[in-house]
Amino acid sequence: MPTVVAVGLGPAGADLMTTAAHETVSRATTARLRTRRHPAATAFPGVESFDQLYEAAPDFESLYQSIADELVRLATTDPRGTVVYAVPGSPSVAERTVAILGDRDGLDLVIVPGLSFVDLACAALCIDPIAVGLRLGDALELPDRLGGHGPLLLAQAHSFDVLADVALRVDDDLASSEVTAVVLHHLGLPDERVERHSIGELASFRDPDHLTSVYLEGLRGPGDAVDDLVELMDVLRERCPWDRVQTHTSLGRYLLEESYEALDALEALAAALDDEAAHGATPDSAGLVRAAGHHAEEELGDVLFQLVFHARLGIDEGLFDLRSVADAVRHKLVARHPHVFADAVATTPDAVAARWEALKRDEKGRDSVMDGIPDALPALSLMAKVRRKSLAAGFEMRDAPALFDATRDALSMLAVEPGMPDDATIGADRESTEAIGMALEAVCDLARLVGVDPEQALRDRARAAAALVRAHESEYQATRDEAGSVAASEARRSEGE
Repeated sequence: MPTVVAVGLGPAGADLMTTAAHETVSRATTARLRTRRHPAATAFPGVESFDQLYEAAPDFESLYQSIADELVRLATTDPRGTVVYAVPGSPSVAERTVAILGDRDGLDLVIVPGLSFVDLACAALCIDPIAVGLRLGDALELPDRLGGHGPLLLAQAHSFDVLADVALRVDDDLASSEVTAVVLHHLGLPDERVERHSIGELASFRDPDHLTSVYLEGLRGPGDAVDDLVELMDVLRERCPWDRVQTHTSLGRYLLEESYEALDALEALAAALDDEAAHGATPDSAGLVRAAGHHAEEELGDVLFQLVFHARLGIDEGLFDLRSVADAVRHKLVARHPHVFADAVATTPDAVAARWEALKRDEKGRDSVMDGIPDALPALSLMAKVRRKSLAAGFEMRDAPALFDATRDALSMLAVEPGMPDDATIGADRESTEAIGMALEAVCDLARLVGVDPEQALRDRARAAAALVRAHESEYQATRDEAGSVAASEARRSEGE
């Protein structure tokens, strides 16, 4: 079987190359360097490299596949059936060509390890990679957002464009503190440089090349924050007498209360944003938006804690945890969006909603799209949800003239008696109750036709009504205070006489 012996040249000059690596390359009948653009390559002036393939390859992956193909061919034709392949650093760390060779059938891959750039980076940074939870990455293969647990060390930050790309993918807009990057350049060489930069100035580093890497130490992402919250929940569950005795039932009302408080905060934020958009940004409006945003952040955190609490109870019961909850909803969303993650076609929101309902009905084995609607929803929200479900099932809604007629007809059925009924008699008139229900149903449908949430619309009117009451109360109190002040002045004047 042909054999490729992958040898690490170390991360810098030949002085950091192992004796085993040097002897293996020196004794080989057939040897190749991946590139001569490495300080330790000067130890083997007579060994050919694959530098000529770099210019011809359309991309790095094609280049690496071409190198692997040539190494297999050389090993097959070598008298010993073996070729020695020398790479910068360690063959086992961030070396794509060696990984490709390891996947080739009919090939024996032998590794001669060497120091990697990770060893020099940890020494330069004075860190223990295990203690800090160091993660490794390739600056040429970055995800859309850089985050995750623990600091990140990125290899192959070889150009200004790569450094700029790293900076763009760091999600630091809402970071509580400035994200910094440490650039590690030519480690182990006389011109070694270790420089700290703010993430926004990373691309200003001078002369990056193939011996440049980047260390990001402040990437606290959503996962870290949630993990900390889960750990806090564990402590509370263990040590707090109140938290220790809670159940799903006892916590139910808090989830509902926190949800309503979050809704209020989000509505206030939306109003502040709308006002700023309508009248232009000013220091005052920016302050109002920030305050509303902070309030929404706080209330959403309270809702999140309720979810974490219920997930903690799920662990105690051996039923579920936060991981399984998150995985379940992610899998469901992928399955419910075949137009995004598969080959289904849906070009309008209504088409998406109809497919969603059909998939949901099939998943849960339901007989009707009405199954699963919680009766405890506020009445206007319940009616709006029933209508949305019925439309997704193919039912047609009355047009605007028909809805206006239905509203008038329903209201004409009311027999309004003089006087105001007391609380004890409200709801006793079934005919009037039915008439009001029919009128509200028609109004809900009209709201949908014009793109209005009826629950929100009535909440807004309720707030306006409450504001009028408060204004009246304030005016009344001011009148009373003024009258009292006048009376007191007259009393003092009478006493003086």
